[in-house]
Amino acid sequence: MNKKLKLKNVLMLMVATVLVFTTACSSGGNKNNGKEEGNGAPAEQVKLTQDDKGWEVDKSPITFDWYINFSWFPNKWGVDATSKYITEKTGVNINFIVPAGNEAEKMNTMIASGSLPDFITLGWYEDAVKKMIEGDLVLPLNELADQYDPYFYKVTDPAKLSWYKQENGNVYGYPNSSSSPKDYEKFGDNITSTQTFLVRKDMYEALGKPDMRTPEGFLNALEAAKKMYPDVNGQPLIPLGMYDFSDTGNASLQHYIQNFLAIPYDKDGQLYDRNTDPEYVKWLKTMRQANEDGLLSKDIFIDKRPQMEEKIAQGRYFAMLYSRSDHANQQNALFANDPNSIYIAVDGPANTNLDQPTLAGPSISGWTVTLISKDVKDKARAIRFLDYLISEEGQHDTFFGKQGVTWDNIDGKDQFLPDALNLLNTDRGAFDKQLGASHTFWMMMDTNLTPIWSPPAVEPFKQLEDWTRGKAKSLSEFDQLNPTGTSAEGIMNTKIDQEFGKVLPKLVLAKSDAEFDKIWGDFLKKRETLGFSKVQAYKQKKYEENVAKLDAAK
Repeated sequence: MNKKLKLKNVLMLMVATVLVFTTACSSGGNKNNGKEEGNGAPAEQVKLTQDDKGWEVDKSPITFDWYINFSWFPNKWGVDATSKYITEKTGVNINFIVPAGNEAEKMNTMIASGSLPDFITLGWYEDAVKKMIEGDLVLPLNELADQYDPYFYKVTDPAKLSWYKQENGNVYGYPNSSSSPKDYEKFGDNITSTQTFLVRKDMYEALGKPDMRTPEGFLNALEAAKKMYPDVNGQPLIPLGMYDFSDTGNASLQHYIQNFLAIPYDKDGQLYDRNTDPEYVKWLKTMRQANEDGLLSKDIFIDKRPQMEEKIAQGRYFAMLYSRSDHANQQNALFANDPNSIYIAVDGPANTNLDQPTLAGPSISGWTVTLISKDVKDKARAIRFLDYLISEEGQHDTFFGKQGVTWDNIDGKDQFLPDALNLLNTDRGAFDKQLGASHTFWMMMDTNLTPIWSPPAVEPFKQLEDWTRGKAKSLSEFDQLNPTGTSAEGIMNTKIDQEFGKVLPKLVLAKSDAEFDKIWGDFLKKRETLGFSKVQAYKQKKYEENVAKLDAAK
């Protein structure tokens, strides 16, 4: 009898042990297995408040596909110290997808397929943004936040959410590098522009620092540079560099030079047609004259950004209408080889009155927007990871990286460690690949916080940055005016832009001012037949709506 009782007790103990073990496995105990929480509820159903960091709910391994619509983006996730740290912290790994060729073609192909990667980052100005929203290919961020992560409303800017709100009340994308009116009030002293007119320092100084603000001075300087420096290390000098020509124009010969000429965007509450401004037409003719005089290389009509970067690194341009931030790696290489061969910012093309440029500062639209696909593999994890990146904690992580590896608190301030700072200042490419900090992964970067954390600018970048101070202006009310998608005005606007893209190189290559005038006149007539007046009326309405939105955000 005692033996039977003992056996029964042993069996009961075994059953109890199995039950305890089974319960522990199914609940996960205090450890989250990515499917359920300690209270037994599925992770995506856990009720959170705005104060709860949703990304902490589930840290199980997951890999998201993230499409970056910039063919030049070179970085991989998980190679550098910062992205490894973020994966360790959040459980999220990223597989970046970058187009090999034409970005617009790749984007349109994905949209046509009806299937998109988990995350998509592209310029807010891209027509594809509207197409994805209209095609129900992306999810409303506010609905994802309501269901999975109210923390979204704590870390995002209400003004930016309002700015990107669609007619149906939903917000589908959130911007990077965005500054709202309140940001300008709070961070105004730190706000700079990236738009610059650059010259190669040693050449410019050898020429006596010529004044290049007038058409005559501009052409004379290009000609003098070509005569004094016919070649650079055995290769022909390129007197003037600029962004590549696309199917809709050229950034250097449109927004950049128009801003340097301080051409207004509006007059008395009415949008101004900047393209027909006499000062702008005069400078387009100056570019035509430069070509006639042999001062424009054929390279500028065919080179894309990779080819231009290679030639910047070789110091082959004398002058450039170009962003100071788009040649950082090349500037570092030049500085290491010869500090006098770097590019510096100087006063470039100006209007007849020689007014100070009105350069584009950060706008509320930002630079890019990031959206979440309807096909995303895990809605809860996606919105929570996005919110982490937007939060100040996420910003700190993507900017500084891992404490003790790239940064530490030194003298009461978070700072890059000396070796990391030295690499950042001397070899940005190596810094990105090895350490991955300082917004190597810029998809959600907040440029209002960056200046506060950044170490003081050093040469060869300080002069470029300082030159833009006081010249940067918010142009938010003029963002997102273009009709997009398949609306009648959207189709008209696309055709007009593409027509200008065809005409612009022809204007510069015209053999005489008379030929220029003929091409220009024909274009102005054609754009009217394509619906220019209707497009302008649409833009005027959007402009007035933007002004009202910004007033409400103040």
